[in-house]
Amino acid sequence: MTGQLDWLKGGIALGLTFLLAVILVKPIGVSTQFVILDGLIWNTFSKELIRPDSTAKSGYASSNAYLDKSGGKYAANIKNPANYSFIFALSMILGGILSRLLAGPTPSARDRVAPASWRRRFGDKSGRRYALAFVGGVLVLIGARLAGGCTSGHMMSGMMQTSVSCYLFALGAFMAGIPLAIIIYGRK
Repeated sequence: MTGQLDWLKGGIALGLTFLLAVILVKPIGVSTQFVILDGLIWNTFSKELIRPDSTAKSGYASSNAYLDKSGGKYAANIKNPANYSFIFALSMILGGILSRLLAGPTPSARDRVAPASWRRRFGDKSGRRYALAFVGGVLVLIGARLAGGCTSGHMMSGMMQTSVSCYLFALGAFMAGIPLAIIIYGRK
């Protein structure tokens, strides 16, 4: 019976976490932090990318139009990355690692390469699995930037705030994702 209620406990914990985040800080969303990370790397090699600007709302400007939008908000985050959103994104990675180390399931050697549903359809080749997972991740990130936010921002935070655009995003994600999963993995 415990295993059957794990989804309920997880859902309640997730809902409370999002609610506390909205009440105490701001809605959760992480795709922008990939832009900030890219900017940090870029700024390491090009000191002209971010510059102080007293006329900008954030106090910083960028030679890149995307980083300069919203009064240089992204430029300021690149210059000072120790902020809530960036630390939150890093903490998600750490939380996943800790969960796996402390209480996560121990998958078999074959399942570490690919889940059984993947192996049934495509075989045991790890290179293909990792390459397609990477490409899929890149496509999801591009889609998140085009949509103005990721699934955590739109589907979780946005829907919790009853944003109509976020409900439309979720509808579109499921309308594309479910048929694609059926095409890739079959109906079983």
